[in-house]
Amino acid sequence: MATMARTNTGLAYPDRFYAAASYAGFGGSPNSANKDVASKFSNEVALILYALYQQATVGPCNVPKPSPWSPVEQGKWKSWQQLGNMVSAEAMRLFVKILEEEDPGWYSRTSNSVESVRDVQMNHNSNGEPIIENGNSFAETKTISAENGSLMEAQDKDIVLEGLGPVVVYDQWVSPPIKGQRPKARYEHGAAVVQDKMYIYGGNHNGRYLSDLNVLDLRSWTWSKVEASIESKSEESPSPVNIAPCAGHSLIPWENKLLSIAGHTKDPSETIQIKAFDLQTGTWSILKTYGKAPISRGGQSVTLVGSTLVIFGGQDAKRTLLNDLHILDLETMTWDDFDAVGVPPSPRSDHAAAVHAERYLLIFGGGSHATCFNDLHVLDLQAMEWSRPTQQGEIPSPRAGHTGVTVGENWFIVGGGDNKSGASETVVLNMSTLVWSVVTSVEGRVPLASEGLSLVVGSISGEDILVSFGGYNGRYNNEVNVLKPSHKSTLQSKIMEAPVPDSVSAVQNATNPTRDLESDFEVGQEGKIREIVMDNTDSEHMKSKGEETSELIIATLKAEKEELESSLNKEKLQSLQLKEELTQAETRNTDLYKELQSIRGQLAAEQSRCFKLEVDVAELRQKLQTMETLQKELELLQRQKAASEQASLNAKQRQGSGGVWGWLAGSPPQNADDA
Repeated sequence: MATMARTNTGLAYPDRFYAAASYAGFGGSPNSANKDVASKFSNEVALILYALYQQATVGPCNVPKPSPWSPVEQGKWKSWQQLGNMVSAEAMRLFVKILEEEDPGWYSRTSNSVESVRDVQMNHNSNGEPIIENGNSFAETKTISAENGSLMEAQDKDIVLEGLGPVVVYDQWVSPPIKGQRPKARYEHGAAVVQDKMYIYGGNHNGRYLSDLNVLDLRSWTWSKVEASIESKSEESPSPVNIAPCAGHSLIPWENKLLSIAGHTKDPSETIQIKAFDLQTGTWSILKTYGKAPISRGGQSVTLVGSTLVIFGGQDAKRTLLNDLHILDLETMTWDDFDAVGVPPSPRSDHAAAVHAERYLLIFGGGSHATCFNDLHVLDLQAMEWSRPTQQGEIPSPRAGHTGVTVGENWFIVGGGDNKSGASETVVLNMSTLVWSVVTSVEGRVPLASEGLSLVVGSISGEDILVSFGGYNGRYNNEVNVLKPSHKSTLQSKIMEAPVPDSVSAVQNATNPTRDLESDFEVGQEGKIREIVMDNTDSEHMKSKGEETSELIIATLKAEKEELESSLNKEKLQSLQLKEELTQAETRNTDLYKELQSIRGQLAAEQSRCFKLEVDVAELRQKLQTMETLQKELELLQRQKAASEQASLNAKQRQGSGGVWGWLAGSPPQNADDA
């Protein structure tokens, strides 16, 4: 049950509202009130205060729209009209809350003799909700938050004042009043909660890796920097320990230490390092591990399951994407890698991971160098088998750089982006039913729509809160935002629950798909009514009102159930059609792959034949060159032969001529035998 408390001591409501209204300049003549408010606040704040004052003192806006020639009156009318049927007491509290944000010291400057009740007639709305008094609330309330200058209405929310200063609403992000020196803006840092303190370590700022350790006290919302020291030597080496600045690492609380696992560094090591910060001694050290350590990386997921760390994916120093799986036993500090059966997720980094029922590891989203994913994979840590179950509900868009935490069986996902824009919606997955639903959305380029932000689970007055920090969305952020999750997401998942497909059965342990939804709605709504009934209100009046409200809610939920079932049937039909198309596409893909393999084989054969032809051509060229040389030698020999024959012929001719002259001289020619 939500605990209601005042933000300051002093007057109770409605007296506190009237004192605040008087201080802000309301309550006098309209003209003087407008001047007083305009002189103290910005136009945006003045419009919101005017609307809340009118809602608190007059009720819902029923006056006609002003003339378009009066833009000021039109703006006031529009601000008032956007509040809808917000109850007057809720408007009172929001009026005081906004005034305290704009002027925290207003109450101390207000006269001690404040009129307890002003002479203003309070008009209740048609539902007849009573006024909040002494910190109690209504059966149904609404609140607004100023986001980018627009008023957003939130229904079915309880407003809780936890002594934080601002109003904390269910399923809406708010900014607490931060004190102390904020850490440097960053993203891809590590975050962890230990004893109501959120520790922030490392990160990336303007491309530079950080190594500072900061802590935010979640009770006082005060930042402080941790002055950490480094051990002079480690267990592995007597040389000084080097704690390098890093980003893209994971920060896990374990016993009395914070473990920083992996991460990108300027000079990366060959394997993953485990750095430990001792919360008692305030010293950093590097833990010695055994077994084959994985290669160094960043952007991986690290999930604590019992006394083991399950590490998946990431990107190494060479920008190679990974999808390997490693387990570190924190009891023995021993590494082990597993080859799980089934089809694992494709290589990726900057994804989110969570464990359900200490058995099922869920991997969602992430990115490669070219695209982002919104697929969901489940690893059964007992059977070591991967599966890809069917997601249901409002499936998130593809994203990377998001972050997530679990509260019970609900897995909350915040932030991330797709290289074009940041993801504006905060979504939740019921890990038992695998049904997605949207918790809330933000508008504009705000830190909650960033990549590389952190998200942790804290506690205030026994209730869980989600705390986000940092991120990058075109600029580096160091803002803190808080969301208090309600049970609405669980109720939505029950509404959408249907007979579970076979692919979901791996993680569907405790859900009965044939449960009576109507009884669930009755129990949930009766519990909500019991939570918000005022302690000092007439019980009979509230009982009858609660029954009427419950019947109305049940009737509404029945209609919504029928509509959702119809939508679900359409989605199932469309899913079957898509599965058939996918099967056909896979068949075509298989045929094309076989054809591609055949073509590759033919190409390899042609390449081999071409290589042989090139060798033959080279041999023929060599023979041709040899033949040309032989031809030249032959021509030379022929010329020599011809010259020799000519010389022989000439010699014979000379010999024959000498014999004639001798005969004429009377000397007979000699026979060869005589010579």
